[in-house]
Amino acid sequence: MVCIGNICRSPMAQGLLAAASPELQVQSAGLQALIGQRADPIACELMEARGVSIAAHRAQQINLDLCQRADLILVMDREQRRVIQERYMFASGKVFRLCEFSDQDVPDPYRAGRSSFERSLSLIETGAQQWVKRISRVAS
Repeated sequence: MVCIGNICRSPMAQGLLAAASPELQVQSAGLQALIGQRADPIACELMEARGVSIAAHRAQQINLDLCQRADLILVMDREQRRVIQERYMFASGKVFRLCEFSDQDVPDPYRAGRSSFERSLSLIETGAQQWVKRISRVAS
């Protein structure tokens, strides 16, 4: 899971996908990560309400090793997809938007208030559910 700072969208997506598919190893990172920072307090609160804790999350920068080890890289918007594909050309075939199937980008809620987080999380939940179904079909 990839976003910009790795403190809002990608940690929430990581938490939801990991909870829905505990057999998967799910990680998140940022293109301009706020390295070592905890997840945003609003993100933590919204995830706790869903029974998923992201309190232990610490932001990390996306890097060559993470991209090489990943079978699938899910980003929040088209621009992030473009940047990763440009930076790590070998990863082109495994980079998709989280909301690829509904053709939507997940807006960045950073510093935009609770309602923005709720809107982004709603999209993240939908996208994560769609990927869980797709991954389970491929894995079986």
